[in-house]
Amino acid sequence: MTSTDVTPFRALLGRRVHSAALAAVIAMGAPLAAGADELNLYSSRHYDTDERLYTDFEESTGITINRIEGNADELMARMDAEGANSPADILLTVDTSRLKRAKDMGLLQPVESATLEERIPDNLQDSDNQWFGFSQRARIIFYDKTDMPEPPQTYLELADPEYKGKICIRSSTNTYNQTLLASIIENHGEETARDWAQGIVDNMARDPQGGDTDQIRGVVSGECDIAVSNSYYFARALGGDVSGVTESIDTIGWVFPDQDGNGAHMNLSGGGMAAHAPNPEAALAFLEYLATDQAQEYFSAGNNEFPVVDGVAMAEPVQKLGAFKPDTVDLSAVAQNLGTAQKIFNDVGWK
Repeated sequence: MTSTDVTPFRALLGRRVHSAALAAVIAMGAPLAAGADELNLYSSRHYDTDERLYTDFEESTGITINRIEGNADELMARMDAEGANSPADILLTVDTSRLKRAKDMGLLQPVESATLEERIPDNLQDSDNQWFGFSQRARIIFYDKTDMPEPPQTYLELADPEYKGKICIRSSTNTYNQTLLASIIENHGEETARDWAQGIVDNMARDPQGGDTDQIRGVVSGECDIAVSNSYYFARALGGDVSGVTESIDTIGWVFPDQDGNGAHMNLSGGGMAAHAPNPEAALAFLEYLATDQAQEYFSAGNNEFPVVDGVAMAEPVQKLGAFKPDTVDLSAVAQNLGTAQKIFNDVGWK
């Protein structure tokens, strides 16, 4: 696989793209190669609000997006089976673990882009430029304010015997938890990570079940006093009507962990160029578009996520969560710990 030169692609991005870095080179007027008027997107992002991302890109560039949407594992298996004949130009998915898996399977290729290098923080992109993060979610602690006046302030504190029988958290098969444990390995070492995982199992209020919103609902119902969930699930409840959460929103407190240490763990939504992309020019134009201010604002407004580009306006529910210190650990390094994390989960009996 070879890297792709980006210079001709900046001219694809037109009147509605707000990034000065991209707009400044539109005047180059570089022609598109044959077939660059369409883009084949394989996406496991299941949010209707992403529609605005796609339509604005199409209107700005004249490139038609052909979408195949589905489960991340199924999409990657499909790309693998299609091999060199795959029509995929872009893979979009959620969480560092899946991005790493796509890279390890040979489904992505290196991309050389000054725009992506400049706008996306180094710790949120692959060390070999095969994937890039475009939005973030903080994995934070929620608690019942009526029963928990002094909630834990760090991830490691969650394993304290003081919280035995009080924690709701998802299964070890959940990618968000896998990456969280992998980051604890990176920040604190394998022994501490193993002790932490065992402590969480000992402190569970129930066997893991449901999604992130269900963990917060467990706090509302009294099934647990503490829950671990991604920030955007709660932001939805702050900005709209989420059954089992919004009606009790005033009883729920939240903590961005490790504010005196590494900072709150961040999950990524990101993507990369397919290894056999038939439309590499359009693919690169799309990746660079996702790093523009306009697209970054859509990620926040549409799905209550945190932009990866500094200074981009955030949706009101996201702002309500408050300012915090994110963990800036290199997620490429974290990804290397995912196998160890899964072994620890298995060893301690985290279902």
